[in-house]
Amino acid sequence: MASILQRRAAAAARRLLLFLPPGPAAARWRSSWALPASLVRWGGLVGGRWVETPAVFPVQDPASGEELGRVADCGVAEAREAVRAAHDAGAAWGRLPAKERSVRLRRWYELMVENKDELARIITAENGKPLKEAQGEILYSASFLEWFAEEARRVYGDIIPASAKDRRMLVLKQPVGVSAIITPWNFPSAMITRKVGAALAAGCTVVVKPAEDTPLSALALGELANQAGIPAGVYNVVPCSRQQTSAVGEVLCTDPLVAKISFTGSTATGKILLKHAAGTVKRVSMELGGHAPFIVFDSANVDCAVAGALASKYRNSGQTCVCTNRFLVQKGIHDKFVENFAKAIERELRVGSGFDENTTQGPLINEKAVEKVERHINDAVSQGASIVTGGKRHSLGKNFFEPTLLTNVTTKMLCTQEETFGPLAPVIKFDTEAEAVAIANAADVGLAGYFYSQDPAQIWRVAEQLEVGMVGVNEGIISSAECPFGGVKQSGLGREGSKYGIDEYLEIKYVCFGGL
Repeated sequence: MASILQRRAAAAARRLLLFLPPGPAAARWRSSWALPASLVRWGGLVGGRWVETPAVFPVQDPASGEELGRVADCGVAEAREAVRAAHDAGAAWGRLPAKERSVRLRRWYELMVENKDELARIITAENGKPLKEAQGEILYSASFLEWFAEEARRVYGDIIPASAKDRRMLVLKQPVGVSAIITPWNFPSAMITRKVGAALAAGCTVVVKPAEDTPLSALALGELANQAGIPAGVYNVVPCSRQQTSAVGEVLCTDPLVAKISFTGSTATGKILLKHAAGTVKRVSMELGGHAPFIVFDSANVDCAVAGALASKYRNSGQTCVCTNRFLVQKGIHDKFVENFAKAIERELRVGSGFDENTTQGPLINEKAVEKVERHINDAVSQGASIVTGGKRHSLGKNFFEPTLLTNVTTKMLCTQEETFGPLAPVIKFDTEAEAVAIANAADVGLAGYFYSQDPAQIWRVAEQLEVGMVGVNEGIISSAECPFGGVKQSGLGREGSKYGIDEYLEIKYVCFGGL
């Protein structure tokens, strides 16, 4: 074991600097690409300790393909150890006065803000998104800790009028217990705090399994949690490779000590986790796949609709669960919208390294993601769609892809039937409001939906008829810590953020006090 630790220490020292892409720009990028040694951790976090494992797995920069470093590959044993640590810490954390939990969460929030630039560099390094977007994610991520630090002090019960003179009836809200938190790579910080903030505020402890592509953000949050005074065992992290993911996920979903599962990811994976959780009837929150429609009616302000479309579609290179996946544009405004949208794409969007200040579009996360975008474009073109702009891999190579706009799209094409998760905007022309709503609601998922209109009556009708959990009216960016995030149909169960988010981590207990 000593030799393993010595090798890992030597490797960690080498990893304080990121590998640089080849070429003359390397020297210029060196300072930007340095990983912040104060926050980068390579082991799992279990019971307040940084845990080494004999096996490790690589974390890669999606822009260059270079290896950033190697992280502890936690398996079944480490997952069970983390669950036990969370369980052992749970009683004390749950009994802590709400005000004290609030103070610790608030301090964690403050440390995130103080270290926002370092945390953003970690995100850009492992996820690829532009640094400005990464900085925005950190502030968004921190906002959930701030919000739930405040909500921790507002978990109220009830007094119920008694049915008999000698009784008093009351309702208590208590923490559900150990919560397994399974998060995706596209928002490697915010998807953690949106869940963990609520869990810790309610008095629960957590075991976080981050995506194998982006474990460094979860581990950096762990370092700041330790600094904020979050007790050992309250926040645990078990990073693992793709090969270990299935086994670790099964442990987190079946261990009898785990009371709650919160997952963000694909609908297919969510269904597998639900089956695992059914055996012990665990509480479950699921934020699953989306297929967001973006409807532009004839009455819309075209310039506003184009600005909203650009933001909604191409943020994080189209790799968000609430990104627009289908544009539905009414025939009277269709040609003008497409023309202006194409000009905006070519004028506003710049593909490149996330560390380049001019970049608005970073790489896709991996080759598999690029191949899916290509498959959707090829299928659409083969059925008659036209490429207005983009349509192919970018000259930078690797995982970079040109922002793409398609017209003459029909509902028979893959890009209108599946979530692309990339920089592809397919436009469908429609005639009537009823037709647009029918197309929008034809999906078996319903996370977010957007539409642009200046007709007040139409706004009310369509907002109420869209079968989604969140609607943006004349707005392309809708997420906020104060508002409930979640979907309907096969887009998931439960809500995150807002005053409703903490309820996902609370049990309701009725107490009848008799003989008075």
